Amino acid sequence: MRPRSRARGWALQALYAWEARRNDVTLDETLRQFMVDRNIAADSREYLRRLLQLIEDNADEIDGVLESALRNWRLERLSVIDRNVLRIGAAELLYMPDVPERVAIQEAIILAEKYGTVESPRFVNGVLDALMRRVRPSGTDASGEARP
Repeated sequence: MRPRSRARGWALQALYAWEARRNDVTLDETLRQFMVDRNIAADSREYLRRLLQLIEDNADEIDGVLESALRNWRLERLSVIDRNVLRIGAAELLYMPDVPERVAIQEAIILAEKYGTVESPRFVNGVLDALMRRVRPSGTDASGEARP
């Protein structure tokens, strides 16, 4: 498994732990404790930090765009796993132009398959695909520039 894929899995676990204790600690504090308690490979640590920092710094915007991509659902009504898989995918789509949009979506689907329910992968795919179409209209790359 590649370092970024492992980092996404660790990010999901850290987000789950953070949500379980949300009123008590920040995401950054959760990550610091997580790094102490877990044996995370050095080649995954930087991407894990970067991803969680983006989610913490942009939580309101990420949740807002996810809400707009959901049909007949509210973010807080989703399972903790589905909600945080969507946050990881959305953070990569919105703030990481070095991650191709299809890779961000596929990696989120893999997380949903591994940690979610039977319905999770299809649900995650649909929401992130709708989000991608809103934030990266057809014919543009991650920076918004026209593709050749």
